[in-house]
Amino acid sequence: MSRRPSGQWARPAERPERVAVDVLVPTCDRPAELAVTLAGLAGQTDPAFAVVVSDQSTDGPGWEHPAAAAMVRVLEAQGRPVTLLRHLPRRGLAEHRQFLLEQSTADQCLFLDDDIWLEPGAVELLSRALHELGCGFVGMAPQGLSYLDDRRPGQTANFEAWKGGVMPERIRPGDPAFERWPLHSAANLSHLSADLSLEPGQWVPYRVAWLGGCVMYRREALNDAGGFTFWPDLPPDHAGEDVMAQWQVMERFGGAGILPSGAVHLESPTTVTDRRVEAYEVVLNRGPA
Repeated sequence: MSRRPSGQWARPAERPERVAVDVLVPTCDRPAELAVTLAGLAGQTDPAFAVVVSDQSTDGPGWEHPAAAAMVRVLEAQGRPVTLLRHLPRRGLAEHRQFLLEQSTADQCLFLDDDIWLEPGAVELLSRALHELGCGFVGMAPQGLSYLDDRRPGQTANFEAWKGGVMPERIRPGDPAFERWPLHSAANLSHLSADLSLEPGQWVPYRVAWLGGCVMYRREALNDAGGFTFWPDLPPDHAGEDVMAQWQVMERFGGAGILPSGAVHLESPTTVTDRRVEAYEVVLNRGPA
């Protein structure tokens, strides 16, 4: 187990020369949610990972909140290197993600939003799935557990498991594949997992339009596809930057969602209130993608 148990917390911890996963957490004005996100990471066992938090909060970094600060200390005591960065001025979501990507050196990088709690074992499952599938990314779409009693069969009708391996796909608005996006609403994946009667340790890759909130990439694949370097083409207020980056990765290497999803959305109000500009609309209209 790569996580140091509590009996070793007071011993000097050497920073590992190499980790399997870099967990990249962009945050802004969400100190309480950040603490919960970090607590979810503290519950992970393997593989060895490091954490990079990049903060764009208005009134000081979220990691100064006592709960968040405590979770940083727990992670470091566990032997998880934690890097805390302030990244200002704000130039938009895509620029922030590109900045985080440039901090990563591990073979796998997990972009984890600051309002997601991960079930123990989630990072290990994502890492293993990415390795076994050999595609560009895998992800767990966050579930809103307040919707567990809200079944939406119309939104899950487009569910399609990958069979025989994950293949590259080209997705654009208007394509049939684009209509997979409602799969990730409410608690749809929790309902699908129950319907499939998945046993502990069993997982299923499935086709996605895109994923948000909890996505693990092969870092080399994301960089080869351009990462988020399209950010200078966007105004600071935009949405959908992860959609565009994933489409570029999917065209070259393929991508998949993973059932069951151990990612839980905290259901806090969104900090992205201006969605008039979708990143993929701007990037696709500038020329061939």
